[in-house]
Amino acid sequence: MARVHNHKAERPSLRKRSAVSTTVSAEPMLSSRRIIDSEPQEMSVVRSFAEALSAPELDDSDPSVLGSITQVVIPSSAPELLAEIASTWDLHPVLVDDLFHANQRAKVERYEDVLFVVLKSAVYIDAKEEVEFSEFHLLMKDDVLVIICQGDRFIDGTPIPADTDGVQEYFTNERRSWTKDRELLALGPEALIYRLLDTAVDGYFPVLDGLQDDKDGIERQVFSGDTAAAERIYLLSQEVIDVLHNSTHLNRLTQALGNGAAKYAIPDDLRAYLDDVTDHLTRVLAEAGELREALSQILNVNSTLVAQRQNEDMKKISGWAAILFAPTLVGAIYGMNFDDMPELHWAFGYPMALGLMFGLGVVLYVVFRVKKWM
Repeated sequence: MARVHNHKAERPSLRKRSAVSTTVSAEPMLSSRRIIDSEPQEMSVVRSFAEALSAPELDDSDPSVLGSITQVVIPSSAPELLAEIASTWDLHPVLVDDLFHANQRAKVERYEDVLFVVLKSAVYIDAKEEVEFSEFHLLMKDDVLVIICQGDRFIDGTPIPADTDGVQEYFTNERRSWTKDRELLALGPEALIYRLLDTAVDGYFPVLDGLQDDKDGIERQVFSGDTAAAERIYLLSQEVIDVLHNSTHLNRLTQALGNGAAKYAIPDDLRAYLDDVTDHLTRVLAEAGELREALSQILNVNSTLVAQRQNEDMKKISGWAAILFAPTLVGAIYGMNFDDMPELHWAFGYPMALGLMFGLGVVLYVVFRVKKWM
């Protein structure tokens, strides 16, 4: 798998930050396990990085044997753990700075013999109609892969349990134990990065499904005449843009990995897996782009319908104003203080004026009804 970009990437300011854990536990917790001959061993809970690297296997196998991979998971990023990793592996200062700062875009960089990968997974919160992004830092050196969770969810969107028993139960689940991936695990620690990348990318499809459902609801809302539809369109469009931005950076990450595969002698089988992830990302980008375009069209339709409703309202207002203007005009003329005015002293002048006012109003009302203004 490619190791590229031997420099520190600029960290831009994003509109919406990823979910980042702000609580640091008093006693850091790590989960560690060996994968020996493509067979994942039992996950053990340790309290330091050094202990995670030296955790014994169930079968007392030598950790240096061929085919042995060490997977270390840090559910909650803690400064003391990051400092220990940096010291143990003598990490590059630029890489250390990246480790201590979350809210980065998905990227892949290599610092000598250490591969650094930033992944972004996504979960759609339907009740809020918001996409929540979780960030993960992956460090690979030799046959050790360290997974640092920056948010409060695992990469598949499952909330991180607060206790060690919950973490253990999560990793012992058959779906996450990787026991069915023996052929893939035989390809080395890069295969673990592929599996995590594939899991993150697959998580974008339920997000798109949730956004699509809300888009359909907005369409019904627009044609029902709900005035709150415009704001909802804008908010949902922002979520779609966030998905587009993050999936675009993930796509660049997979392309960088593919471009460097030959340089770092990555097995062809693993390249095929990576091509499959790239294909999934292409679908995510296409669907997100179509969804953004659809929301733009809905916004235009909503603007047109609002303008039509406002035009109809203006017609009614103008019609009633004209109807009320007719009796006002007659009343204003006969309200002038002149001695010589037609029918001023006529006994039927008052009823005539009232009849004229009423008649003009009826005529105007009929005309406006015919023209469908009323």
